[in-house]
Amino acid sequence: MPTCAPFPQTTVTPATFASTIPSTPSGETASAPQLDVAGQLLTLLRDTTTEPRPDTQLEALTLAVAADLPVLLWGEPGIGKTAALTQLAESLGLPLTTVIASVHEPSDFSGLPVIGDDPAEQGVPMAPPDWAVRLVRAGRGLLFLDELSTAAPAVQAALLRLVLERRIGALQLPPGVRIVAAANPRSSAADGWELSPPLANRFVHLQWTHDHEVVVRGLGGTWPRATLPRLDPAKLPEAVDFARRAVCGLLSARPALVHRLPTTQTRRGGAWPSPRSWETALVLTAFATAAGSSRDVLSELVRGAVGDGPGFELLASLDRMDLPDPESLLADPAAAVLPERGDLRQAALDGVVEAVRARPDRARWDAAWALLVRAVETGAPDLVVVPATTLATLRQEDWDVPASIERLAGAVSLSQRADRAAQRTAAKSAAATAKAGR
Repeated sequence: MPTCAPFPQTTVTPATFASTIPSTPSGETASAPQLDVAGQLLTLLRDTTTEPRPDTQLEALTLAVAADLPVLLWGEPGIGKTAALTQLAESLGLPLTTVIASVHEPSDFSGLPVIGDDPAEQGVPMAPPDWAVRLVRAGRGLLFLDELSTAAPAVQAALLRLVLERRIGALQLPPGVRIVAAANPRSSAADGWELSPPLANRFVHLQWTHDHEVVVRGLGGTWPRATLPRLDPAKLPEAVDFARRAVCGLLSARPALVHRLPTTQTRRGGAWPSPRSWETALVLTAFATAAGSSRDVLSELVRGAVGDGPGFELLASLDRMDLPDPESLLADPAAAVLPERGDLRQAALDGVVEAVRARPDRARWDAAWALLVRAVETGAPDLVVVPATTLATLRQEDWDVPASIERLAGAVSLSQRADRAAQRTAAKSAAATAKAGR
């Protein structure tokens, strides 16, 4: 086997070591210039650019910031929450003020008592910290509360007024200040705590994850650009009306969702429904509508306000609001435009059948059958099985069976046979599994 040649041994004395360091004309060592070169290298490494790139979580964050709502980013350590906030502040032209919540005392947020000349007359004012004074002087800025999940309960209690009322001691933060916080899950936080329910209910909770392509391209020098959403002035009244109808319509039908405090401490530290968080969801729905945001962005926002379950119910309610009017469909079945999505099409057909049930009439019954025929011609035939079966039960004795039913018979029969075959297959599989487990 080849052997490596021994490394030559040399003895380096302080004198010989000093002789290897370049000297300046004045005889001084060149350590300072070398640090300047290192600084130039660091500058080149930090010299990055941004580009417009679709990013659901970044768009949700900027929309919540535009709505002036406190945001809490949840994510594992090292995935770029702090970097995203730094880039967001630069893009929006806002001075960034970072406060590590876990290393502060409660008095740092509630105010430090300062005794004046005559406490009996003037009282004892609560002096704000220096970073709050700087924000007020600037009149605008992005306040970043980092490491929120490692803040002790007493500190979290002191943060309640800051997050909700924007007050620190006797100081009121100006409207131009936005508040964003970041936290790690308790399992990965350094000596972490669960968030208290009152503090958690004041935030829009966004789950922050890393995107492989974004990270690779960012390390190459190009990160996504955070920009405020463009709100259409012409859509503002319509957006407010739409959001109010959606939230109020859901809560009218589901009053139990108005306030539902989770049973576990972990879930209480996240998003859950309350009158306060429903107001947040309403504001976010209006902003997303006025900005023309995608349904994915709206989903991130409303679920971050009221939780996954109530958030999905609100999204379903929004979908139903977009459904065509059953009476319009019955008025002209041949020209009816049905939703493309299967669940929405099913809901539209069910709405038509319910409209006929509410006001039964021979002409309306025939129109409903014509609409089911159009649904078969333009979409999946299995979606008409349930509406057709229900519509058939509404027939009165003096109503003739329309000829259009013959066009549905084949599709309905084929769908029912497929359902029965699927049921038989599932039963055989269950029987085989039970037999194998004996």
